[in-house]
Amino acid sequence: MNPNELLRIVDSLHREKNIDPEIVFQAIESAMVTAAKRQYGEESDISVSIARDTGAVTAFCNGQPLDPEEMIGRIGAQTAKQVIIQKIREAERDSLIEEFEGQIGQLVNGIVQRNEHNATTVSLGNIECILPRSEQIPGESHHPNERLRAVICDVRPQGSRVRVVLSRTRPLLVQRLFEQEIPEIADGVIQVRAIAREPGYRSKVAVSSTDQRVDCVGACVGVRGNRIKNIVDELANERIDIVRWNDDAKALITNALQPAEVDQVLLCDMIGRAIVLVREDQLSLAIGRKGQNVRLASKLCGWDIEIMTEEELDQQIERAVRGFSEIDGIDEELAQRLVEQGYLSYDDLSVIEPEDLMSMGNLTAEQVEAIVEQAEKRAAEAEQAAAEERRRQREEDRRAKAEQAAAEADEADSAEAENTGTNAAEENAAAASAADTSTAAEPSSPEADSQAESAPPAEDGAESETTSENGDAASAAVSEQEGKEASGR
Repeated sequence: MNPNELLRIVDSLHREKNIDPEIVFQAIESAMVTAAKRQYGEESDISVSIARDTGAVTAFCNGQPLDPEEMIGRIGAQTAKQVIIQKIREAERDSLIEEFEGQIGQLVNGIVQRNEHNATTVSLGNIECILPRSEQIPGESHHPNERLRAVICDVRPQGSRVRVVLSRTRPLLVQRLFEQEIPEIADGVIQVRAIAREPGYRSKVAVSSTDQRVDCVGACVGVRGNRIKNIVDELANERIDIVRWNDDAKALITNALQPAEVDQVLLCDMIGRAIVLVREDQLSLAIGRKGQNVRLASKLCGWDIEIMTEEELDQQIERAVRGFSEIDGIDEELAQRLVEQGYLSYDDLSVIEPEDLMSMGNLTAEQVEAIVEQAEKRAAEAEQAAAEERRRQREEDRRAKAEQAAAEADEADSAEAENTGTNAAEENAAAASAADTSTAAEPSSPEADSQAESAPPAEDGAESETTSENGDAASAAVSEQEGKEASGR
């Protein structure tokens, strides 16, 4: 083997496939050892080394030097070629894994190649990546040759290839888009403190500014909303709420629930719950469609947020104090303390830390265990009752829908019958009108009028004559019948 040619091959593989030259040298040496054993036997002690600077090959078999040009036969050369190809592929795979593992969480631009049943294949230039259906924004579709932006979420070997998985549903994608579209974030003047996202529907992004002269919310929105609009377009028109970060949990929760107006925030540190009081007209706005607003606010702030009015809170407190007082081992004072810490149901009490309950009520471990057991039992009963109530409500809703559908069907039948009657009346009126028009349109002549005037007397005379004849015939028949009866007697 020509040393210069060998060095040229190693350098070419290093530059084109980003493979370490040492790995290539080791692959060639291993391939030559395998090929030599095919020539001299598997039991032979073969050693091959390649000078890294000159490319010269030195080989020994059982301690005896070998001529590199003669130690490999035709079959051995094919074996060496296969071994080298396999080693190069493995080295290329390892190089790609190392390269893309360092890019996990980074934003990449790719071109859609094809759509399969449950995934989209995206080309990143030197490798094809997979965008699974589960990592795609709900409702969006991609077409071949379409440019696409996503984040790398997973890299793992798959045989001799590398499987790179992309994602467009992670909150990290929103952060990377903010960093790309908003220079203040890339410069570190504005920081993205937290993100809560429901892909394809809504996201909440909490930001803060290290420079008091820079409005973090206004900088993210941009002039006439041009900055945030680019991000929304990339996320398939996903709604994005930009929230001003605050280290005070109460202020942060108030900001996170916007546009709803919050009256008061009560923090229950022991259970990690925040009770937010709003007016009746702000209740649905604070909760959001299908609970989306309060759910995202909870994720953003890290608190279990419950929205209610002041009247509902008073009712829950009263019900909780009364219910806790019925448990053996809990007096009214301890029940009041539990409610003040945010424990408003049997479910809350059943998951309380035993140490906390022991310190709050000066109870023993046995007493706390008994209280928790009673709370769990009552919680199960309450859940069963709630399930029964939900089932009953569903039955009532189903019955109401059936009755409404029947009423609508009856109304439709009545309307159809009324329309049918109206149409029939209109048809009869039209037929009568047509008959009158036909009669009025018949032609008349003086001769016909004269015959019409003379016809009635002739018809009356004929009728009288016919009647007289019929009467005489009937009388003769009756007389003949009477004569026969007399002869019989």
